Amino acid sequence: MPVLLVAREGPVVTLTLNRPEKLNALDAELLGALEAAVGELTRDAAVRVAILTGAGEKAFAAGADIAAMANMAPDRAKAFSERGHAICAAMEGARFPFVGAINGFALGGGCELALACDFLYASDRAKLGQPEVCLGVIPGFGGTQRLARRVGLGMARELCYTGGRIDAQQALRIGLVNAVVPHDELMAKVREVAKDIVDAGPLAVAACKRVLLEGADVPLREANALETEAFAKLFATADQHEGMAAFLAKRPPVFTGT
Repeated sequence: MPVLLVAREGPVVTLTLNRPEKLNALDAELLGALEAAVGELTRDAAVRVAILTGAGEKAFAAGADIAAMANMAPDRAKAFSERGHAICAAMEGARFPFVGAINGFALGGGCELALACDFLYASDRAKLGQPEVCLGVIPGFGGTQRLARRVGLGMARELCYTGGRIDAQQALRIGLVNAVVPHDELMAKVREVAKDIVDAGPLAVAACKRVLLEGADVPLREANALETEAFAKLFATADQHEGMAAFLAKRPPVFTGT
């Protein structure tokens, strides 16, 4: 059985971490499969949305595989961290959104993969956290940085310093997830959101993603300049003409990504 399942429904691709007997823990094989799949999707112009979730009823991903990490020397640990960072950066840098469906435990590296998604929906059974300090290490796939940007520095410090876990409702309160959904309705909700994204203009969605990502780390004046430039460039596209013509004609638009 492959450690990563890839299912495609038109422009929507679902990636399912598939080690349920290990709570989808991230070992070298699974990370390699995910790295390859993300790379392939980013080169496929037909992909409009990617959904990331975990197999089974218990976990999105319960973290890195501790048995595989326990005896790592510093050079191997650095390479392992760099691989995780590369996967998360590729997800962030993709022109299309990644939507996380957090169906259970999302801890350690699993929480970090979730944080690399554009936004998250959580099962009411979900538990999230960065428990690395309880193992004598720190998050290694970008968790200290993305968590602070998502929920604020104070809350990120608390979660990272204590190694505590939070439930789905608390994750919602602090802005870590966008919504909490009954467990059996999670994938239906995520697919509904994916459809809304697919119905929108692909060039516009890609521009939104890029400007939001790049603007987050520069002063407001520079970020607004990025927005203005992207806004103007879209007026040279067929999608802009189609979208506005469809609105005025009171019909659904047919976007082509050009």
